[in-house]
Amino acid sequence: MSLNMRATVVALVFLAVLLGLWEAMNQPPEASEALTEFELLMGGADDQARVPPPSQVLALAWQELSNPFYDAGPNDKGIGIQLAYSLYRVLTGYFAAALIAIPLGFVIGMSPLMYRALNPFIQVLRPISPLAWMPLALFIIKDSEQSAIFVIFICSIWPMLINTAFGVANVRSDWIRVAQTHELSPWRTAWSVILPAAAPTILTGMRISIGIAWLVIVAAEMLVGGTGIGYYVWNEWNNLDLNSVIFSILMIGVVGMLLDMALSAVSRLVAYEE
Repeated sequence: MSLNMRATVVALVFLAVLLGLWEAMNQPPEASEALTEFELLMGGADDQARVPPPSQVLALAWQELSNPFYDAGPNDKGIGIQLAYSLYRVLTGYFAAALIAIPLGFVIGMSPLMYRALNPFIQVLRPISPLAWMPLALFIIKDSEQSAIFVIFICSIWPMLINTAFGVANVRSDWIRVAQTHELSPWRTAWSVILPAAAPTILTGMRISIGIAWLVIVAAEMLVGGTGIGYYVWNEWNNLDLNSVIFSILMIGVVGMLLDMALSAVSRLVAYEE
């Protein structure tokens, strides 16, 4: 049996044990009479709130995923619509950040002067929490949708910028000298030599950025409301629907994993062996 197959079997065993324990530890007590609506929401007839067992979450998941794009009003949209809004905001801010971070990273990586000049700004702005920008963005932009996209932009730019500059600055000097020997122009050298050599490091920065962006959009949508998976989580919590809260948390994890897998696949395409 191959290593991947054995790893899959072990993962499935862990999953089965986890779900079994979760199911066993969160069963509501037996009731002598019909449960009230509040007792049903809280998970049983006693006063203690309980986490819904996985059987209930899976039943809800089947119901939600069977019709993910329904639209029954402002506060009642399918999980597919909510995820689509979040992905639109994430990808818009993410690619806008890439358009600025990657060229600027090239300039910083190739020029010690620009590195020394811009590094203080980077070191001051990089540690700021993305959500700290939200009040200022709302005041200046005056639009919650665009403000959320700006927050994604500001949190995505730093990993891509730093990794691009690092990758460009650490391209092997003998490769640069070979390009100079062949009298390649700076533009041709950057495109034909530096970019392919730095591509794995650049993709690593992009992979880090997409993970951070997906984390931040959930919190941003909780603040601005309206639509999106973050708003969905917060709205279902306000409705005391823990089944939906857990289901949405799992969907956040699955989508985040798929985004990471997509960029991981792209990273393998540009990987090379010296």
